[in-house]
This record gives sequence, C-alpha cells and structure tokens, in this order.
Amino acid sequence: MTRLPLALLVICLTALAPGTRAAEALFAGGCFWCMEADFEKLEGVSEVVSGFTGGTLRNPSYRGNHEGHYEAVRVSYDPAVVSYEALLEHFWHNIDPFDNRGQFCDKGPSYRTAIFATDEQRPAAEASFAGVRARFPAQDIATELLPAGRFWPVEAYHQDYAEKNPLRYKYYRWNCGRDQRLEEIWGEGEDAH
Repeated sequence: MTRLPLALLVICLTALAPGTRAAEALFAGGCFWCMEADFEKLEGVSEVVSGFTGGTLRNPSYRGNHEGHYEAVRVSYDPAVVSYEALLEHFWHNIDPFDNRGQFCDKGPSYRTAIFATDEQRPAAEASFAGVRARFPAQDIATELLPAGRFWPVEAYHQDYAEKNPLRYKYYRWNCGRDQRLEEIWGEGEDAH
C-alpha cells in the first residue's frame, strides 16, 4: 500500500470518527423557512433545522402550542470552513434588527429575533452586537442575546420548505417584503439573502 492512499484513509476515518460533530449555532430571525434557506447557502454549513427555542413549554409544535418560544434554526457547521463570527454576520444581514414586533410581514412574539449563544459563543455574539450598534448608532436594536437552551425541531413538513415548495416560498418571501427591507437596511450586494 502506498502512503497516499493510507493518508487518505486516515483522513476519511478521522472525519467519520465517533464523537466527531459539527459545531452548532441557534438563531431566531422571524420565519424559520427563510432563515433555513438563507443559512443553507453558506459553504461549511452541513445542516439547518427549523424549530423552536427560548421558551419553557415542552414539545412545542407549529399547529399546536409554541407559546413563549421563538421560531428558530439550528445551524450545524464546520468551523474549519465557516466561523461562528461569519455565521453571526450572515444572520444580521438577513434580519431587520430594529423590529421589536416580529419580522417583515410576520408579527408576534414567536417571530422576534435573537441569537441564542452558549457561554463559549457569547463573547463573539456580544462583539457582533457592538458592531451593529456602531453601524446604526441612532437606532434601537430589538434583537436579543439569550442563552442557548433546548431546541425543538418543528414538524417534518416545515423542514426544507424552500427546497420542497420553491414557488410558494418565493411568493411568500416576495410578498412579505423581506428582501426589499433587507436591501434598504444593509444595502445591495451585502452578505444577504
């Protein structure tokens, strides 16, 4: 056996070793369909799951009770390819950080924005907040920084909605005014939508 194939075998086995996991981040940015689709575009992101977090209710569901929870996404990513700081930047450029009633056409407590950070992620999240405050000194930032907690995946029919229902998704996103408002806030050509 030559050294090159053996080296490739070691790399492959290391990548698939038990206990090897992608890093995870939790973000609430209004409609989880939109956040899911926005994060799935990033290189280094391996999975984005729609769900709920931030509340105390067990087993929240979309058609049932999800009171107290935010619509959120759990982003699994490879930190060697995309950093947590890059995810934070992408998050900001895909929300309206000034709306304390929800996002775009979706209003209500579950559509508010938040970064759910672990203790390790908190310094980077705080630095990202400081950057947004510096960019918009005359605006009040409605987005919250909250501790990461239990994440509850939403029902299967909500997962990968943009991929499964591309026309309905595009129609919803356009009519909601999401991209128009993002361009107004962040400018054209920014790391967005």
